[in-house]
Amino acid sequence: MERIQPASGALADAYIAGCRVGELRLQRCGSCGIYQFYPRIICGNCLSDELEWSAASGRGEIRSFTVVRRPISKAYEAPYVVALIKLEEGPTLMSHIVDCVPEAVAVGLPVQVKFAAWSENVTLPVFTLDSQRGSSS
Repeated sequence: MERIQPASGALADAYIAGCRVGELRLQRCGSCGIYQFYPRIICGNCLSDELEWSAASGRGEIRSFTVVRRPISKAYEAPYVVALIKLEEGPTLMSHIVDCVPEAVAVGLPVQVKFAAWSENVTLPVFTLDSQRGSSS
């Protein structure tokens, strides 16, 4: 059974291409300097269309999470942690926390991006707990 695949399109493809080479890319507005995620054709802050892709630090903090104990299909091995990650650059994205027991996850913990094969052709960002940095909450 195959995992749900991200939609294809000009904006999504630029993001996915970054992930494929191990780079978390965010759009940054050339007018106001704000980073945004999810990808859009205009800046969500100032409505400028001067957007460019920029490599993000990959560092963030867990803002919220849930432990999934009953997967939606056999393609997803439970338990797994789905979390909202507030990136250092500002945007929040949803991802998985990996390489730890679910009980180790807590709001406010620092995380670092890594990349995991989602399918034969798609690599996506996941996050690990970052023991090198302390909690900022």
